[in-house]
Amino acid sequence: MIDAYFNWSGGKDSALALWALLQDKEYHVQYLLTSMNSFHNRVSMHGVRRELVMAQAVSINIPLITLELAEQPGMSEYETAMMNQVKWLKEKGVTHSAFGDIFLEDLKKYREEKLAAVDVHSVFPLWKKNTKQLMQAFIDEGFKAITVCVNEKDLDESFCGREIDKNFCSDLPSTVDPCGENGEFHTFVYDGPIFSKPIRFKKGDIVNKQYPAPKNTAHDNQGTVDHYGFYFCDLLLSQGIELIDRPTS
Repeated sequence: MIDAYFNWSGGKDSALALWALLQDKEYHVQYLLTSMNSFHNRVSMHGVRRELVMAQAVSINIPLITLELAEQPGMSEYETAMMNQVKWLKEKGVTHSAFGDIFLEDLKKYREEKLAAVDVHSVFPLWKKNTKQLMQAFIDEGFKAITVCVNEKDLDESFCGREIDKNFCSDLPSTVDPCGENGEFHTFVYDGPIFSKPIRFKKGDIVNKQYPAPKNTAHDNQGTVDHYGFYFCDLLLSQGIELIDRPTS
């Protein structure tokens, strides 16, 4: 079998891609790797608390490794930290790195080139699959998730903290990708076929946060964008890393 690690965000695309990989007899997923903002103790971009991702890993029964990052790391700092982590994984016998990316060509190329430089192969189980069909499959397979981050440019506050279900999908504007592949929204998955038990949590506050745009990269059709705004729904793990026993039928 091929030893791999999975780049785990805790969201729906990660869950679907990992589910596909776990069913593929060719691969053995040794580790989950999550980028963590050490200053806030939250998953980078998604804003999910560290302990919730730890609870996911316990339920999935795959060891979790975190890439510890500063509050606002530069690209060079991020790449150095990531490559050091990948080299450590290689020493453990891991040869492949799996992602939940679907259609962003530039991102796929970037990942492949960086990993190829250290002789690690990239795997994309969901690549080029129809995003509307993926969302339907996510729901049909019994996964459950909640939106934890929403880009205010694409969706209003009402979409933050919502369950991912058929109503959510039908309410999405036509301009938004069904899987949020362009960064329109991010999710936290708390139940599904990859979990031995669902994760128990409580919904906290919904807040809006503004961030400065990366230099020389942020622009729209009207001109330069100097900031980005996001809505975040805080999730609180109930009673430590405790999982819910599934009801017996």
